[in-house]
Amino acid sequence: MSKHEILYIAIGVAVVVVLVALALGLTASRRRETGLKRRFGSEYDRTVDDHGDRTAAEKELRGRMERRRELKIKALSPEAQGRYQLAWQKVQSDFVDEPSQAVRDADALVTRVMTDRGYPMTDFEQRAADVSVDHGDVVADYRGAHAISLRNEQGVASTEELRQAMTHYRALFLRLLDDGKPEVPIAARYAGTAAPSDPH
Repeated sequence: MSKHEILYIAIGVAVVVVLVALALGLTASRRRETGLKRRFGSEYDRTVDDHGDRTAAEKELRGRMERRRELKIKALSPEAQGRYQLAWQKVQSDFVDEPSQAVRDADALVTRVMTDRGYPMTDFEQRAADVSVDHGDVVADYRGAHAISLRNEQGVASTEELRQAMTHYRALFLRLLDDGKPEVPIAARYAGTAAPSDPH
């Protein structure tokens, strides 16, 4: 074999090695992205939009996961779950006569559940970030409810917006109460909890 043939073979092997390394890197990157998308749901896209850069957004989401690992989040006792469920039913029934106050009470109740579970009560964005790690599928509900609650405090939220806030709070409330027990559907466990669109 001539020196030129050996050189061509070496270049060919080097190209193949580089292509394989790139393919493996791309596959690993896509797998991380898919895992983060699955875990965070729509929060993944919101974070990418906020950063305008997928790499920076994924770094933030991984940072949230690191922070969450350090938190002492615990399950609620069955007694606490029962107390909170009764409190939610009262908040929901109060919506008929006092929708504005019911939304305030729903916000306070969700905050109490989060506190009892061990989520730190820092500023809203940090609370939403912490919740997003465990409940990425409903953190958009939390953000929506919070935005309407702010409008409610300013006295400018419509009754329809207040109903939406109750729906959003209910989604998060049930997930926080549920504590990931898929063996019994939420609806079956909390039968008698009317949807916020029908607060009776």
